[in-house]
Amino acid sequence: METVVVVLMIVVCFNYLLKQTYRKKYFVIFSAVVSALFVGLMWPYAIEQTKTQITDWLNNPDLMRDTAVILSIDVILQMAYCMLAAHIMTTGEIKRRTLIAYKVLRWFPGILIYPVLFSILVAVIFSFPGHSFTGISWTLAVIVLVAIPSGTFLLRWLLPEKELRLELLFLCNALIGMLGVISTVNGQTAVTGQTEIEWSALAGLLLLILIGGILGMVFRVIYFKVKYKKQSF
Repeated sequence: METVVVVLMIVVCFNYLLKQTYRKKYFVIFSAVVSALFVGLMWPYAIEQTKTQITDWLNNPDLMRDTAVILSIDVILQMAYCMLAAHIMTTGEIKRRTLIAYKVLRWFPGILIYPVLFSILVAVIFSFPGHSFTGISWTLAVIVLVAIPSGTFLLRWLLPEKELRLELLFLCNALIGMLGVISTVNGQTAVTGQTEIEWSALAGLLLLILIGGILGMVFRVIYFKVKYKKQSF
């Protein structure tokens, strides 16, 4: 399970750098400064963690399910950005609300990178016992400050096509979603499965689907008739 978590952290870092390639240089630098300050200032909380406590967190089903919710929200927002960006690239007329949603999601940096940076800080502090905590944290902060712009510009140079980077960003988020399910569920499920079929509930569900389909077809027919009349005038 720890191996899956490490792979997930690597993919999250790559995904974060890939998202930065769609932003302007000044925002990339601003994001790097924020991340570096986060790493440098979090050392008082990082030294309070222990390997036993982290293992307990990974084996806590309730905590991991809450983490899965946060991870899912982040992945959904990132994938929504990819779909809106592809829509804008391929369509002619763009609605205002679509453009606003695209801009908001474009500026959304993602929240998974900060738990990953905190985990890296804890791991580095454990790896250098006897050294100054502030020195280790701020050294790592400087590395983060340099690595984010450098990695962003390197990815932009290696992958100059925006469409290719967008597709790769979408696939990375899909991979994060799958790895997140594996690492957070940890072999457990939220509910217990049942072998008996509730035929009344199944019939009610099928009835709702049928009614919804009929209403959708009626609405579609009325909508196109009204639209055709307006165009004819």
